[in-house]
Amino acid sequence: MPTRPGNAPRPGGAATGRPTGLVLTGGGARAAYQVGALGAVLEILDPRARPGFPNPFPIICGTSAGAVNATALACRAHRPHLALRRIRRLWESLETGMVYRADAPGLIRTGVRWLGLLSLGWMMSGQARRRTQSLLDNAPLADLLTRVLDFPQLQANLSRGSLSALAITASGYTSGEHLTFYQAGRPIEPWHRFLRRAVPADIGIDHLMASSAIPFVFPARAVTVHGQVEWCGDGSMRQLAPISPAIHLGAHRVLVIGTGYRDETHPEDRAAAPPYPSLAQVAGHALSSIFLDSLSGDVERLESTNALLQHTPPDGDGMRPIDVLTLTPSRSLDLMALEHLDAMPAEARTLFRVLGVSSDPGRPGGGALMSYLLFEAAYTRRLIELGYADTMRRIDEVTRFFEEARA
Repeated sequence: MPTRPGNAPRPGGAATGRPTGLVLTGGGARAAYQVGALGAVLEILDPRARPGFPNPFPIICGTSAGAVNATALACRAHRPHLALRRIRRLWESLETGMVYRADAPGLIRTGVRWLGLLSLGWMMSGQARRRTQSLLDNAPLADLLTRVLDFPQLQANLSRGSLSALAITASGYTSGEHLTFYQAGRPIEPWHRFLRRAVPADIGIDHLMASSAIPFVFPARAVTVHGQVEWCGDGSMRQLAPISPAIHLGAHRVLVIGTGYRDETHPEDRAAAPPYPSLAQVAGHALSSIFLDSLSGDVERLESTNALLQHTPPDGDGMRPIDVLTLTPSRSLDLMALEHLDAMPAEARTLFRVLGVSSDPGRPGGGALMSYLLFEAAYTRRLIELGYADTMRRIDEVTRFFEEARA
């Protein structure tokens, strides 16, 4: 990546007008990886965990479960170490029932009926009012977020300068646009690109629930956009440029923490005559396409633009080189999820087995789907540990990224 001259005495670069943005991508339960990676970054920057250590990320952007992490960090941006400890404590104590209904009555009302509609919907066309809206009911997540997030403190952090901006993305089912809801400490003109729109807003629970509404899995959420109701789903859909919101909000360098293993879509061990894919395999592949594919393409485009700017004289149009550091898992989270499948409640495990999920060594399957939906501490703790270890192995890169830039 190209570098720029000048000094950056503060970790976030705010003192030189070159703030650092943090981008947390989507991935359901995979987002626990981000907590470990962020913990390592803070430890590298401030090993003593000083209470007055400034927030190194003036601009924070998140999508789907990454939006939850982003908002939790933004709400306590005035004390980033404390924020990470609380976020980590939550992920390490997580249970499936805290995110979606995993008991028998809840699964019957959603998952069982939803599967029934898939197979017998043609016989039930007159019962539209009784149709279930999704495979799972994530109402418990809304209750959890209401308890743990301090939105008044978010506004206080923006007002006092501990944070410059928070952005949360969602996908509008009604308009077909990819929406970026942002809340900033200073007026920022909304931007608009083809099928992409920025919307200033007081970010709240509805925005987070919309951003994390995985299609078909969780129900859409109604959000008000310019005075009109917009039904929204997961922000990873149609997210062609996940780094873009951070740049629009003023970031000059961006740390991206993804949740996709680089070789996840090209496994080396492949059966000579694999069986027909199960519904779980198809669903997992679809989710991976939604959550994982756009980040690498956006980074490649940004690298090409940076290379072009190195050989182009400034023309005053506002384009600038953007330093980017991307942190992603060093091993497959699909396989890790299958290793911890037994931690899931029996009722939910039964539902997913009907879909084709299996941890049988002789015929494993559905790991991709479960890597997004296995909200159990046994799994999320492993992801946190992996995120921390992966980042600490790249301590030199992290240090260079945050240290003073030199000519």
